Amino acid sequence: MSGILKLIQSGFSLIDQNWGGIYRGGSYVLIGPRKSGRTLIGLQFAMEAAKANEVCLYFTNMRPKDLMIQAASINFDIQSYMNQNLIIVVRVAPPDEVYQTHDPDRYLVEYLNDIDTVVSHYRPSRIVFDELTPYIGFNNLMLLRESFVQTLESIEDRDITSLFILGEPATQRAQEIVDTITNEVTGLIYLKKSVNLMDGKFHGGIATIIPNVGHTEGQFAAEYIVEPFKGVTIRVPEPKQPSKEETMNGYSPMKEAEKKIDEIVKPTPKTENFGEAISYNKNDFMLILNNQIALYKSTGKKFQVISFKLDPVAEVTRVLTREELFNAIKAATTKKEKVCILENKILVLQLRGNAESLIEMMNNVAKNLPSNDPNKLKQMLEAVSVHFKEVNEGIDKAEDIMEELLLDKADENSFYLPLNKYLG
Repeated sequence: MSGILKLIQSGFSLIDQNWGGIYRGGSYVLIGPRKSGRTLIGLQFAMEAAKANEVCLYFTNMRPKDLMIQAASINFDIQSYMNQNLIIVVRVAPPDEVYQTHDPDRYLVEYLNDIDTVVSHYRPSRIVFDELTPYIGFNNLMLLRESFVQTLESIEDRDITSLFILGEPATQRAQEIVDTITNEVTGLIYLKKSVNLMDGKFHGGIATIIPNVGHTEGQFAAEYIVEPFKGVTIRVPEPKQPSKEETMNGYSPMKEAEKKIDEIVKPTPKTENFGEAISYNKNDFMLILNNQIALYKSTGKKFQVISFKLDPVAEVTRVLTREELFNAIKAATTKKEKVCILENKILVLQLRGNAESLIEMMNNVAKNLPSNDPNKLKQMLEAVSVHFKEVNEGIDKAEDIMEELLLDKADENSFYLPLNKYLG
């Protein structure tokens, strides 16, 4: 890549509204089950390039007519852009026969190299690979990573923006393969489809966008729908018609619509506000946890929730207030980590689920406590106790995590340890 990286439109409103777009020359992976809207987002991504008079190389195993029908469903005349050589469709056949050989990895490496060869020939601004899943079933995950990174870096060096579409992994092995890929890209888009319980038909679901590099705004999740002639969009409720009384009191349909968009796209309600720091309320924190659990089930990406408990006596005696502890915790967190305050406990969702990141946070919290006096600091550390819960395969919903972190007082002592026990 060269020069200052610019943001360009992705064609998917959840990304464009929250991240301001995607990085030119960045790489993104889209994961979702069948009929979740994956191909439509891929087409929207390609359409943004064509509208900007830029070339998009579209790899697909779909028949040309089927791809045209899919594009027409979102009002995208792909044929006209193909005639102008702005959309170049490359049909690829799944390498099914490769898996019957004694060394499939060797052939799969060649398939990934072929992507680079084709890209080198056409030199597009963007590529879409719908879908990459059949080409990454490596036995040797180290070889997969090495081959994928080599292909990726060759594409990125030409300032080509890429979108790789993957199927939702159904096994632990598939999760390991997907995780190998997703760890190397700029960002991840995850679709979890839902079903209309009244007629059993698919209408949309929950979309989550997760940055690996850049996009310091952090992770977002929102309801999405597949809308005829528009594609995959964020679900925005229709504004209600104002009553006479509401009109007289200054009701504005535009303001009401903007309010609904804010509620859905950026669900960051204030439950506590100490200076600039804001925490999520319990319901929104649980929603975020459920999205994170769904992501773990799909990709194996671990996380943990840490609970800091303040001794009520410390607040009464002014040794340490909840506000001071909250500010110390916020100073120790990144924008990706989420905070929730529940009575005398402060919960932190930490996306790096490992012992090193846990110890690092504990030390950072201790460093940000509001005193350098050794005696006062010792009192503060003794007033705070900690318990954490790491996600595992036995956890299916947010309640499975919260139940242990929010135990009755009689059972807490068997789990919570003083903060200074975690300090390195």
